[in-house]
Amino acid sequence: MKPIRLALGALLALSVLPSPAHAQDKYPSKPIKILIPFGPGGAPDIVARVVGEQLRASLGQAIVIENKPGAFGILAVETMAAAKPDGYTLMMGNVATNAMTPIIHRKRMKIDYEKAVVPVMRLTRIPAFLVIAPSIPAKTSAEFVAWAKQRSGQVRYNTAGAGSFVHVDLIAFSRKAGIEAAHIPVKSGAVQMMSDIMRGDAHFTFMNVATSAGQVRGGGVRALAIAADKRLPEFPDLPTMAEIGYAGIGTAQWQGLFAPASTPDAVIERLHKAVTEALKTETVRAHFAKSFVQIDPTGSPAEARTWLKDEMTLWAKAWSEANINLDD
Repeated sequence: MKPIRLALGALLALSVLPSPAHAQDKYPSKPIKILIPFGPGGAPDIVARVVGEQLRASLGQAIVIENKPGAFGILAVETMAAAKPDGYTLMMGNVATNAMTPIIHRKRMKIDYEKAVVPVMRLTRIPAFLVIAPSIPAKTSAEFVAWAKQRSGQVRYNTAGAGSFVHVDLIAFSRKAGIEAAHIPVKSGAVQMMSDIMRGDAHFTFMNVATSAGQVRGGGVRALAIAADKRLPEFPDLPTMAEIGYAGIGTAQWQGLFAPASTPDAVIERLHKAVTEALKTETVRAHFAKSFVQIDPTGSPAEARTWLKDEMTLWAKAWSEANINLDD
């Protein structure tokens, strides 16, 4: 009888221990931290804060936003990847930090990005204008290309830095257009880029619509086309890059949510569902609409993994073709 009583006691003890599945069912049971690889005010930061407010209500836990800029996003990526894979440390990244940096700066990273990081989902995209200085008489892309060809070697474009996705895009545009143009990397970000274009110190660039729509409407810069799948209702006369003959050139910058690779599937699914529902709320939709942020979620975690793989393949090819030497 004694062995039977011991066995029954062991079974009873096991029955009251929380199973991994049961523990996951209670997720989240404490605040969730979302790392941002940029300072406050950038697109990933804004998207995280707007969506995070809805998640706080739906998940019943605080969403803590921690800005962790530096090293092309590597600092935030590696901090997130090293965290316990339980869904309580996430990252809101973008095309630069989570598709390009793992390719361009692979040797600088302490992790194997593709094994250490998993996408939860893509949330949004922000289209970009191809803009030129207002002093240039061109009104269309064809007129601008003709103007630039007449000034071979005198034309300049600016970007947020060497190796940025805008740099890659502008190299592709210049080559296809047959323009010889010099690159001006800007250290102070979008504000200085805009000022340089307005003054004519730089002649053309890509700028996201959220940053530049006001100046386009006011005539501070002139938009020739938009990097988007279709025309924007707010700018119905502005053609897409594909319409003017430059399909695949120009980037609608995406924002995505990422987690450590070993995060349980149930937690990833819970996050995906909660974020998807947050993106459907009128509060989020209205806020993003005012900022030209397009809601464009991946449909499932599996789709997100396929999407990120495709993005990295695309940017690896684009980077190779751009042939940028960061040591220059």
